Amino acid sequence: MFKTGNSMVVSLPKDTMDALGMAEGSEVDVELDRQGGRIIIRPTLEPTLPGVDQEFARQVTDFIERYRPALEALAR
Repeated sequence: MFKTGNSMVVSLPKDTMDALGMAEGSEVDVELDRQGGRIIIRPTLEPTLPGVDQEFARQVTDFIERYRPALEALAR
């Protein structure tokens, strides 16, 4: 862990991120289990849209993350 501003940053192994279908910029939910003395981090469940295949939605998200700088430049 390391400090950035008033927060602490936790680094997650790439193989763990891959196994969960996550990438840099993915949203997560963080839960504190005081009784168990642990922090639970899980991917935020993306809302499903009727008629949109989950795999397709994941691929679109991956594309946007991969090409974000180019997409932002095109938007200007």
